[in-house]
Amino acid sequence: MKKMFAPKIVTRLRPLLTATLLALNTVSALAQSTTFNSTDLKTGISNSLAVIMMFGFVLGIFAVIYGGFAIRRGDIDQGKMSIVGGAVIAAAPAVVYAFYKIFGLDSNSAVGVGNF
Repeated sequence: MKKMFAPKIVTRLRPLLTATLLALNTVSALAQSTTFNSTDLKTGISNSLAVIMMFGFVLGIFAVIYGGFAIRRGDIDQGKMSIVGGAVIAAAPAVVYAFYKIFGLDSNSAVGVGNF
């Protein structure tokens, strides 16, 4: 009986073969796309940033609430730091939007800052 490959070599080649097939299928899928528009990419990135900003706002609100509870429980220093940190986190999107407006980056920006 004749062995073509040792089992050790076959198990090492299997991930390489899988990655090669995946790469070849991806290349053909990308070659078929003729409707790429940079505006779609900008819109997708802008929407992703908006979701991140919403999570940051909620996180900031929770930090402020936690700071209030920390002060109530008697940990004044931790409470103050949580309130200040939460306010900074929650206000960050508005501050970034103001900087974009002040420096005129909103009209020709690669990624939109959204509408407030």
